[in-house]
Amino acid sequence: MIFPMNSPHTDTSLTPKSKTFSAEGGKTHMALVQADSVTVRGKDLCEELIGQHSFTAYFLFLLTGQTPSNTLIRATDATLIAIAEHGLVPSVVASRMTLAAAPDAIQGAVAAGLLGCGSVILGAAETAGQLLIEILSLTESSGQSLEEVCQQKLLALKSSRQTLPGFGHPTHKAGDPRAHKLLSLAHEWGIAGPHVKALESVAGQVPSVYGRVLPLNVSGAIPAVLLDAGFPAGALRGIPLLARTGSLVAHLLEEQVRPIGFKLAQAAEDAIAYDGPMPALPASTGPKA
Repeated sequence: MIFPMNSPHTDTSLTPKSKTFSAEGGKTHMALVQADSVTVRGKDLCEELIGQHSFTAYFLFLLTGQTPSNTLIRATDATLIAIAEHGLVPSVVASRMTLAAAPDAIQGAVAAGLLGCGSVILGAAETAGQLLIEILSLTESSGQSLEEVCQQKLLALKSSRQTLPGFGHPTHKAGDPRAHKLLSLAHEWGIAGPHVKALESVAGQVPSVYGRVLPLNVSGAIPAVLLDAGFPAGALRGIPLLARTGSLVAHLLEEQVRPIGFKLAQAAEDAIAYDGPMPALPASTGPKA
């Protein structure tokens, strides 16, 4: 239905009285797009950014508005590579099966993969980072040692039956090689600081608190390394999301020429047995005379 301009149903606040709109209460420091230029965080996109920075450096610039240090770029690159690809994990399976069902919607297939990135898979890096930040804050405010605070946090998590983020892995039961590599590089590059120290303290006390080995995984190492390198804590979940997006696009490119989406669906069907009730069969009346 089209209402006339003087109709009481017309929202006149949406009708421009001039060539500019009021934006009271809303501002952004991200970008200004004009007819002949694009300004991003105070820099000219074409003259100062394109062709002069890697994508990782640009991503960090978008987050902070500051030119990132080489150390932060290096650490971010390492963590992105560490988490990008890990085989046929749930996000990849969801993405490839979606493309198989809707081959014209690659964006939907990528989204399907990313929507499953929560607190258990991929998003655990954010949760683990929050734990490390809390441990360091409590250590500073309580006057207790780092070891004492770590032990208290582990006991609290265990007693409340909460998952310890950044530890345990269904495949890397003896230890996640990606986590060990990231921590090794953090020490080698001089990045390792209080967050890595807190993580190593937690890892050292896990066996005594839980009575079993829970190996450190990559989602525990990523935030420790990044936070010590100066990465903003509020954007931690963006690292696995950004990294996995690249991997999903690669999987979907392969899916177009070497499709396995429907095979994955069939594999799930074959692996799961039905144990629900069956429909009642009609009583047999026997052969007619």
